[in-house]
Amino acid sequence: MWKIALAFVAFAAIALFVISKGGEHIDMGGEKHGSDSNVQAPAPAGTPASAPVK
Repeated sequence: MWKIALAFVAFAAIALFVISKGGEHIDMGGEKHGSDSNVQAPAPAGTPASAPVK
């Protein structure tokens, strides 16, 4: 039983360390939709997005 408690404390300490090192760069909001999402830059106008299917 004490091994389970020790493992939990160790895991919690590691998790808190990783979160504290990440600072405000960690996004824990889940999936984003709409204006909050990370939008990728559009492809340059001279290159086609994909080859046409025939």
